[in-house]
Amino acid sequence: MAQPANLKKLARERMERTGESYTTARKNILTDKPEGPKAVRAAAARNYAKEARDARAAEKTGKKPKPAPAPAPAPSPAEELPEYPAPTDVVQYDAGLWHRVLTQAGVTNPATGEPMSEALLAGLAGGIGFMVFTFEYEEVTTATIVTRAHPEPYTQNLLTRSGAKVNERTTGSAERAAEYLDHALDAGRAVVVRVAVGALPWIESSEVDEAETIDLAIVGEHEDDLLVDDGSGSLMPISPSDLAAARAKRKKEKHWQAWIPSRRSPKLETLTANVLEAITETNGRLLGTAELKGIPVHFANRFGIAGMHTWAERLRDTSTKKGWTQIFADPQRLSAGLAQLHGFMTDTRFGGFGGLRGLYADFLDECAELPGLEPLAEHAADYAQLSADWIDLSEMIDPDVDPEVRSELFGRMADQMERIAQAEERAATALAGTLATLNPAG
Repeated sequence: MAQPANLKKLARERMERTGESYTTARKNILTDKPEGPKAVRAAAARNYAKEARDARAAEKTGKKPKPAPAPAPAPSPAEELPEYPAPTDVVQYDAGLWHRVLTQAGVTNPATGEPMSEALLAGLAGGIGFMVFTFEYEEVTTATIVTRAHPEPYTQNLLTRSGAKVNERTTGSAERAAEYLDHALDAGRAVVVRVAVGALPWIESSEVDEAETIDLAIVGEHEDDLLVDDGSGSLMPISPSDLAAARAKRKKEKHWQAWIPSRRSPKLETLTANVLEAITETNGRLLGTAELKGIPVHFANRFGIAGMHTWAERLRDTSTKKGWTQIFADPQRLSAGLAQLHGFMTDTRFGGFGGLRGLYADFLDECAELPGLEPLAEHAADYAQLSADWIDLSEMIDPDVDPEVRSELFGRMADQMERIAQAEERAATALAGTLATLNPAG
């Protein structure tokens, strides 16, 4: 099958337009499959949202007459809130989402007086980690890699350690959920809701797992629609009924929502303590000195630095059924598995650019501005270098590799993974030494 020289670029551009996975976008380009009606609607929705934003911007500059005021009461001048930030240049999806929500609510970092950054929130959530799993199904073999903190509750840690006042609600009633949402929007705040990904109108449901969920920020209303921040870079319109349906499919924490009702920011000493707690937990997870709650003991070697060594061994193994050479002997499973692996490493949900290590370096630099935590800045360079190492690994992953040379590819990946594991251990061990001096009682 003839392949365009810029196939990867074309596939990613199609992913942006259609919401398809990398594998599906690539396959559809190769087979000349036209973009479906949902893709057309998604593109139209993005244009619609852009027009709505441009209209609001024009109103503020006086270029257009203002329309009749919305029925929801506007905040008084004393309560006026910052404008909701544009969702651009995000490294980690959930931390980026909550950075925008907290910024719009007026919550700040007490050390700087500035909004709490994506890097700070990502670090408070747990920052970095590692997990790798493969599962063989009837038609496909999956390859999952997670480079953010795992398995701790990422978003809940972020919210708790941010020190902001958070109003969380769950309800079995769609009607009551809509009332809760309206109440928060009437207060001029963005609201984060949890939905089933496949139930969103702009997503092809056949391309995502039925159980996959995502948090979205509802930032306001436009005519009869709600405007949604889904991290795509533009606000997407969605009808209240479509949103209710997507929320209802989330069986656990049904109709969950969270919003920030006040500007209350953490006290300096509280944020300092929470930073130390977060770094200590992250470091313990990586080094294997902290308990992995909810994870069976026999799976512990898939997590942290131990997991990195385990993966390197499986990559090098060319003879047993646990080795990747045997697991991915079938060409279709090989291509799909590597595409999925690359997606995990470059997507912003469970991984991110440079394995999120660069973002963690930024976090340590910011934490060094807190009283007594200045020594943390000394460790930022280690994680900045690790970011480059993770980028090198992600660039090795080639879904189009010739199946006959897959063992050689896996061998190169194993060598790089071992280099990363050794560097991760050095960095985490050095950081543990600093933590012991900053928090002797911990």
